[in-house]
Amino acid sequence: MSVFNIVITGVGGQGVLLASKVLAESALACGLDVKQNEVHGMAQRGGSVISFVRIGEKVYSPVVMPGAADILLSFEPLEALRYVHYLKPGGMLVYNKVTINPSTVASGMATYPANVEEQIGRACPNARGIDALAIAKEAGNAKAVNMVMVGAVAKSLQLDSQVVEGVVREVSKGKGIDVNLKAFNGGAVA
Repeated sequence: MSVFNIVITGVGGQGVLLASKVLAESALACGLDVKQNEVHGMAQRGGSVISFVRIGEKVYSPVVMPGAADILLSFEPLEALRYVHYLKPGGMLVYNKVTINPSTVASGMATYPANVEEQIGRACPNARGIDALAIAKEAGNAKAVNMVMVGAVAKSLQLDSQVVEGVVREVSKGKGIDVNLKAFNGGAVA
């Protein structure tokens, strides 16, 4: 396996970092080398969050360069558009179709673009939008969007699905195990 690059984006509070942890720990459990890096500056205030996960036989750097990502996993459409330049030609974009207003929109300083999904489609022909919030709610908790998104890309990774499910169990707490597994499996069929 050559190095496989994943960029995960979203808004603070959506669980981007936990999703990164699940993917990284799953790759480690499968015997692969992993490097992970994240930038979450204003995450606590609903700001942009980006995380890099690099998986392979031997990985030397945690940073994914623009134009090198195999997968862009975005928890919010505008964040997908903001970071689509990280995808390599032919790369895959999976994004949650549910919008979250960034702080500038919430404060009235800016407006949310009306045609974000059209722009995503033009920028990435391999884009696939899913309603991760609906799947998470169906699983039992709206906060499980991150596990839906992990499930949506897990089949595209060269990782044993049982190992990934084991890591989801491990990072879940108490009653959250069943919900997170349902969300993960719901994302896998989305």
